[in-house]
Amino acid sequence: MGQCLIWKATVSGMEPIRPDFAGASIAGIIPALLGARSATWVPAPANGAESVVLLVLDGLGWAQIEANRGLLPNISAMQGSAITSVAPSTTATALTSITTGLTPIEHGVLGYRVREEDDVLNILSWRTDQGSRPPEPEAFQRHAAFMGREVPVVTKSEFRTTGFTKAHLGGARLEGWSTVAVLVEQCARLALTDPLVYAYYPGVDAVAHEYGLNDDRYFAELKFADRLVGWILESLPSSTALLITADHGQVEVGRDGWLETGSLAKYIEMQAGEGRFRHLYAKQGAAADLAGAARSEFGDQAWVFTRSELINDGWFGEGRPTPSAGRRIGDVVLAAKDCWAFTDPSLRREAQLISAHGSLTEAEMFVPFLGARGVR
Repeated sequence: MGQCLIWKATVSGMEPIRPDFAGASIAGIIPALLGARSATWVPAPANGAESVVLLVLDGLGWAQIEANRGLLPNISAMQGSAITSVAPSTTATALTSITTGLTPIEHGVLGYRVREEDDVLNILSWRTDQGSRPPEPEAFQRHAAFMGREVPVVTKSEFRTTGFTKAHLGGARLEGWSTVAVLVEQCARLALTDPLVYAYYPGVDAVAHEYGLNDDRYFAELKFADRLVGWILESLPSSTALLITADHGQVEVGRDGWLETGSLAKYIEMQAGEGRFRHLYAKQGAAADLAGAARSEFGDQAWVFTRSELINDGWFGEGRPTPSAGRRIGDVVLAAKDCWAFTDPSLRREAQLISAHGSLTEAEMFVPFLGARGVR
């Protein structure tokens, strides 16, 4: 396998990173900003601000910032530190934890793709693999966004009516953007009247998946994301704070980091999750055999968990589980180490991704929580 990015020191030779649900975690951001939880780890510029704009930069992990500070002058000048994402470190789960302020076990969005009855639901597209009718988003994830407060959300216009938006932004006031200029203007306008504005930008994640973390197009996107931060700061008065965070970081898997799970096929009924956090659902009576075989075959390439280990050890949080949580988690989960990922025979195109995420390495689990005051 080729060089492991980002970076070898952040993905190997360590224990898995546990989400800090009791402290500095993305699940605690909204409760802290809305006054429901005391948090000394909120960036200082938010203290005493008349309004706050929270910008989520999808896929911009802390290690990526550290490795590219020369490309990120605006972000590098902000105050704050790294906090943890959630498990799995993937958009569907992490954004839902950010917006609801809940742990994954509480909100139940436990992966990019999860088992739903006898089918697999893709959370982001809100489609099932076999074409069965997907659940109603509001029934799948019942908790209101932003603790029931009416917070304006500045997101891409094309996302406004999706099933995932309904699932993780239920009750929010959606303000679409079609260009980055509109995103900036929306944030500035809404911050004049609303104490909290939530904004979402997906560019870094999209480019990293397609081109990896060592490509000029990725570096260009980092520069652009940093300019976006600068433009928002220039549009805001000094009484308003801009905070940035991310849902997860990235690891470069490349073309040769994808592993087949065919040796486990005789124990597997179906698969879900994603390459770096693969849910394996066992055939009737085969869960123990599947766990043993997975540890024997892939123990060097993955942290292998059983469902009960993940739940009982609090990897998805300690809160009250949503009733459907247990059956959405695989009997066995492969959380990839280093720069490996695991293919799903029903989703071969996933192996075309150059960078991926979902697992428990430093590169994926540590994300920024940084702030600065507006300069208009």
